[in-house]
Amino acid sequence: MPGNLVSATLRGGLFTRVVGQRILFFQKLTSTMDEAARQAEGAYGRPPVPDGTVVVAETQTASRGRFQRHWVSQPGNLYLSVVFRPTLQALPSLSILSGVAVARAIRKTTGLNPRIKWPNDILLDGKKIAGILVESVLEGEAVRYAAVGIGINVSLDTNEINEIASFATSLNAATGDAVSREALLRHLLQDLDALYLQLGQGKSPLLEWKSLLETLGQRVRVACRDEIYVGLAEDVDPVGQLTLRLDDGEPVSLSAGDVTLQGSATESPRHRE
Repeated sequence: MPGNLVSATLRGGLFTRVVGQRILFFQKLTSTMDEAARQAEGAYGRPPVPDGTVVVAETQTASRGRFQRHWVSQPGNLYLSVVFRPTLQALPSLSILSGVAVARAIRKTTGLNPRIKWPNDILLDGKKIAGILVESVLEGEAVRYAAVGIGINVSLDTNEINEIASFATSLNAATGDAVSREALLRHLLQDLDALYLQLGQGKSPLLEWKSLLETLGQRVRVACRDEIYVGLAEDVDPVGQLTLRLDDGEPVSLSAGDVTLQGSATESPRHRE
């Protein structure tokens, strides 16, 4: 079994102010999101963990994504969740900044240029390489906590897994080499930290996120709230909602949904938001 990923990452140096000041590593969990929720609420008779606490697992036995879909978890990849305590106004931007951070980390570590399929699939050459899931708990008009889950396929051999072989890939497969998980985790935490600090100052990475969206300008099919919408993906608003121009000319704003690029051979189920 692989060694302690976090220890190896910290030995190389981690320079953050909020994200990653506390990191919890587990060889096996049901899911990092479950553990992040427990830690955020104050589990095991301990106080709730602070803003920016990171939960990392080598493998997960019951990992999940959006709509409770299964996320394949095997050793040698990257699975983590970050506990955030944002304002209610900043909460919608967590998915946006997380997508930007993942794309930046992949680019810095591998030299590859990932794209984003709205709202949160990270793609390389049209195949899914990573996903993001955001869950939050509100208390009145305040956010008690939010957890951002991130899964990145590093060494996963997607060709051996029939359920994802047609639409997923891994960093090792894309580069033809063994990608350093330690470097990837370090870049990811540092970019999450920088973007989260900027968000606290009222600065959103919306424009960078928008520039990474391969969905815009394409004809798409979106399943959202038990409805199917088909039209041209025109724009996104400041909180990341997709503006879709329907075939009858009517514009609609969609907060989340499963997207299929029209003409694409496969529909990739989204595992994380």
